Amino acid sequence: MKIKIPQILMNVVMVSLMVLAGTTYFTKNAHADAHVDKLVIVSKDGTKHNFEVEIAATNVDREVGLMFRDHMAPDHGMLFEMEQTAPTSFWMKNTLIPLDMLFIAPDGTIKTIHENAVPKSLTGISSEVPVSGVLELNGGRAKTLGIAVGDKVVHSYFSPSVK
Repeated sequence: MKIKIPQILMNVVMVSLMVLAGTTYFTKNAHADAHVDKLVIVSKDGTKHNFEVEIAATNVDREVGLMFRDHMAPDHGMLFEMEQTAPTSFWMKNTLIPLDMLFIAPDGTIKTIHENAVPKSLTGISSEVPVSGVLELNGGRAKTLGIAVGDKVVHSYFSPSVK
C-alpha cells in the first residue's frame, strides 16, 4: 500500500527545512563578519583589563549573541549596545558556554554582574536596574580578574570615557 502525501504538505515541510537550515547556518556563521573593537575595564584600584569584543548593535546581532559558540578566547567577549537605557533581561537559549554578564550604565559603570550563566537555560537573567549595555565574557572571568560592581568600562559607546 502506497501512502500519498498532499503536495501542499510536502511544500510546507520543504520550506520549513530550508528555513531551519538557513537559520542554523546564519547563527553559526554570523560572527564571521562581526565588528570587533577594543574595550577596557578599569577596576577601582586602577587595574586595566583589556578585551576584544564583538559589537551587537542591531536587533539581529542582539538576538543571536553568542549562540552556538563552543568556545571563546579568554580576552574576548560581546558588547550588546542597547537601543535605550532600561532594565533588560537575557537568557542562555542555544548558548553552549557559561558566561558572565556585566550590566553597564550609560557612563560605563558596571551596575550588576551575573556570574556563570548556565548554558542553554531559559531562565531570564535580569539587569535589575536600567542599563544601556551588557558585556558577556567567559564564565568565571569576572571573578578571576577581580572585576566588580562599580568598575568602569571604557569604550566609545559609553560616555564620559575614563582615561
